[in-house]
Amino acid sequence: MRWATYASSEGARTGLVHDGRIHALPPGDSVLGLLGDDGDKLREAADRALTAPAAVARLEEVRLLAPIPRPPSIRDCLCFLDHMRNCLKAAGAPGGLGPVWYEIPAFYFACPSSVLGAYDDVPIAPGSAWFDFELEVAAVIGRPGRDLTPDEAQRNIAGYMLMCDWSARDLQMLEGELRIGQAKGKDSATTLGPFLVTPDEFELAAEFTVSLNGRRVGSGSPAAMDWSFGEVISYASRGVELQPGDVFGSGTLPGCSLVEHFAGGSFPGWLTDGDVVTLSGGRLGETRQTIRRGPDPHPLPPRPGHPSLSA
Repeated sequence: MRWATYASSEGARTGLVHDGRIHALPPGDSVLGLLGDDGDKLREAADRALTAPAAVARLEEVRLLAPIPRPPSIRDCLCFLDHMRNCLKAAGAPGGLGPVWYEIPAFYFACPSSVLGAYDDVPIAPGSAWFDFELEVAAVIGRPGRDLTPDEAQRNIAGYMLMCDWSARDLQMLEGELRIGQAKGKDSATTLGPFLVTPDEFELAAEFTVSLNGRRVGSGSPAAMDWSFGEVISYASRGVELQPGDVFGSGTLPGCSLVEHFAGGSFPGWLTDGDVVTLSGGRLGETRQTIRRGPDPHPLPPRPGHPSLSA
């Protein structure tokens, strides 16, 4: 099954995607509302949508939203260690990783209110001149769970989506000096969609690609993950009740961000107003988004002890 959410005069509508059309459920129904069990509600809703749709719309005639426009939470993981190795090499550092990278998976929390649909414009993060994309796969939790084994965690996945983690590399680098995690370098925008695809249709070995202005930047397969979704979700569930609709990003497929090409001859420059970024991922579909200039940040006054005050 492939599910989509789209904008209508009655608000967000949800439906099953079949033969290029969305077979909509009644107003008020949502992908999030169909989660919570082992998939029975999704299957029953799919039957209703095909046999007695509340409305039918062609995909090209509607504005697609993220399948879950406001997830309960978003955790972005780092399941592909070669992405981190590539980033270190691009910064002129050795590409080796310390033992902790092999002991526990890394993740941080992204911002649910910054979620974009697959064809929405993307504003550059305020104050950033080094704006970047990251091609990822996202898994969506289908039913609650706590202290899960990796196998239990894998079975709790309701479906998968394309994901783009838009990243302000200059802000990320500055905030890295604080050593307390990701913040404004990462929370300005996250793209999810266009579809939520149930596990039976997800192609782990499919080739995923990202292109900038029609030119391919990188490609890869989710099959190359060093940490599986089951493992990272199990780790995140330690002492925590995961909720239906929680989103887990895979982290960047190696080579599928600009920063990884920074030190090589293939670096096309950071994103600027008017650039078009396209992600594709087999049955997960395709996103196509235009970059737009963001607002200027409001300056903060200097703090006591700041070098500019003590000079």
